[in-house]
Amino acid sequence: MSRMLSLVMVFALGIWVTSSGLLSEIAVYEEDILYLLKQHIILVAASGGAAILVGVPIGIWLSRPIMERSAEMIMQIFNVGTTIPTLAVIALSMTLLGIGFAPAFFGLFVASLLPIVRNTYTGLLAVPRHLKEAAIGMGMTPAQMLIRVEFPNALYVVFSGIRTALAVNVGTTPLAFLIGGGGLGELIFTGIDLMDTGMLLAGAVPTALLAVFVDFVMGQAQLHLVPKGVNPLR
Repeated sequence: MSRMLSLVMVFALGIWVTSSGLLSEIAVYEEDILYLLKQHIILVAASGGAAILVGVPIGIWLSRPIMERSAEMIMQIFNVGTTIPTLAVIALSMTLLGIGFAPAFFGLFVASLLPIVRNTYTGLLAVPRHLKEAAIGMGMTPAQMLIRVEFPNALYVVFSGIRTALAVNVGTTPLAFLIGGGGLGELIFTGIDLMDTGMLLAGAVPTALLAVFVDFVMGQAQLHLVPKGVNPLR
């Protein structure tokens, strides 16, 4: 439903831009768009990829029986982290890491981490008990049960968290411009400062299209990589 709404909004934005004659104004910034889009994609791929590589193992670790007593407390720490505005996280990271790619990467990494950890943790806890008991009865070790039973059954929920995290990441990356991280935010914020609608849309439209594209790709991955028996989309 949210994906369809995003597609409709982008389609409507495209019609408005075309009919209003702003398309020619946006085309003036074609070279800037391509250059900054590359920076934007690199930031999203690096910070989002790092969040996946870190968030999924943390979620798995928190779901283990040994962490049963302290898992919820640790999850609350992650939840508190989301109450801090992303711009504030980026500003704080700037004080520690200076300006440029590093603080932008760290701020986006932190902003993307919670949905992945939470969904991995929740998905693994939601695996039916009888499946775990059957795996134990077959003589599986805890590691084998995680790989063959628990994680495949939780994979749909894990993918949902990754999709959410990447959507947040793409939409937040324009803020990286404020600390010298580059990306399409350069066109957006400069356009706002100069009251130049064409420049503003030259950054906003590609950002919206990139968000829809990333969501579509992750949706297709979720459709085809999650096993049919536990995938409500198939």
